[in-house]
Amino acid sequence: MNAGLDRWFGVTDAGSTLRREVAGGVTTFLAMAYILFVQPAFLSAAGMDSGAVLAATCVASAVATGVMGLWARYPVALAPGMGLNAFFAFTVCGAMGVPWQEALGLVVVSGTVFALLGLVGLRERIVALVPAGLKHAIAAGIGLFIAFIGLKEAGVLVPDANTLTSMGEIHTRWAPIATAVSGFAVAAVLTARRVPGAILVGIAVSLVVGLAVGVATFHGVFAVPPSLAPTAFEFSFANLLTPSRLGLVLLFLYTDLFDTVGTLVGVATQADLLEDGELPRGDRAFLSDALGTITGGLLGTSTVTSYIESAAGVEAGAKTGLASVVTAALFLGALFLHPLVETVGGGYAVQTPIFTSTGPVAHTLFIHPITAPALLLVGALMARSLGSIRWSDPVEGVAAFLIVAGIPLTFSIADGISFGLMAWSGVSLASGRGREVPWGLHALAGILAVRWVAALLGWG
Repeated sequence: MNAGLDRWFGVTDAGSTLRREVAGGVTTFLAMAYILFVQPAFLSAAGMDSGAVLAATCVASAVATGVMGLWARYPVALAPGMGLNAFFAFTVCGAMGVPWQEALGLVVVSGTVFALLGLVGLRERIVALVPAGLKHAIAAGIGLFIAFIGLKEAGVLVPDANTLTSMGEIHTRWAPIATAVSGFAVAAVLTARRVPGAILVGIAVSLVVGLAVGVATFHGVFAVPPSLAPTAFEFSFANLLTPSRLGLVLLFLYTDLFDTVGTLVGVATQADLLEDGELPRGDRAFLSDALGTITGGLLGTSTVTSYIESAAGVEAGAKTGLASVVTAALFLGALFLHPLVETVGGGYAVQTPIFTSTGPVAHTLFIHPITAPALLLVGALMARSLGSIRWSDPVEGVAAFLIVAGIPLTFSIADGISFGLMAWSGVSLASGRGREVPWGLHALAGILAVRWVAALLGWG
């Protein structure tokens, strides 16, 4: 059996081992398990049944991640995207008043269009258009993004009315910070000593410390899976052909496309999987993402996309799709083991003041200090891509900087990438070097520029 797995996934050829792939798959799952608890909380605000959303999230994530592993053979896991779930629940269903059934229909349509784009090879062409320097910038930008998320999940950074984030009064959050720092310290030392599974060990240390200081609570091991019935196949295409609904489909599609491009390029760069700057089997990877979104919409959850936390699994040793198969199996297992998953990734609520011009305002922050060490360490390690950027070339340097800074500061992979692509095209044209850039990149930059102008004018 081991020999068959090795041949199918190319484990030995990738310089990995079955043990590392399993450790990587487990690490990725633990790093992103928070979505199993955040997603029901978000979508229940839109009127959806939280138990059904949890079940839909587990199944859709397992399907998409399994296809990514078995067919595309990449160590990338997928689940409902953060940001897109908030957009679904609080903007589309909340502020705009779209019924959740119709919102699910929009998700199904956007996923279907995403899949159809593969028939003309558009998604792969976009990846091929991105210059090598910007691919390194995307990897580094995602690394900083992950580290920023890690600092927030550790309780080190909190919201600040004046500076957006700050350390605030850290003595009020000593328990989650101690939990995260202990795991990070162990993982960092073990990584420096090249010990396999260092990140996974770090998470285990954080769990032990978290249980000791009261950050984590043991919720048990087994439970009966919740029913899918309240949300499965309840989607609706009513009002789909109205301008506002079609605009929402395009917004879902745009964000999913560039989030996926950024994540795949970043993780593939980190794992050294790019060949001549291109993504082998890229069409399969994108289709895995599209199938996940369609499955999620059918069963009752928001847009499924590739997760940047997959980088944690790569750093733990994952190089092939076998790690994704392990992660997919754990998503299915979470249907029965969700009390145990909640122990590790369920999160911790802290009370912290936000300082405003009129004085401090009480604020409840929900964080995940047990899995934060994985994000912190991976962010630090992904920053090594900065050394591969030609900073001496102003065209590449300016565009790369906008990506590296834009991704974490806008909290959006898609927006950060669009800044860099527009800058690369614009600066090269303005400096008389436009012919050095493929016409396709200029065209893509133009489309992105139109989108931003429309947004500035309030048209979408």
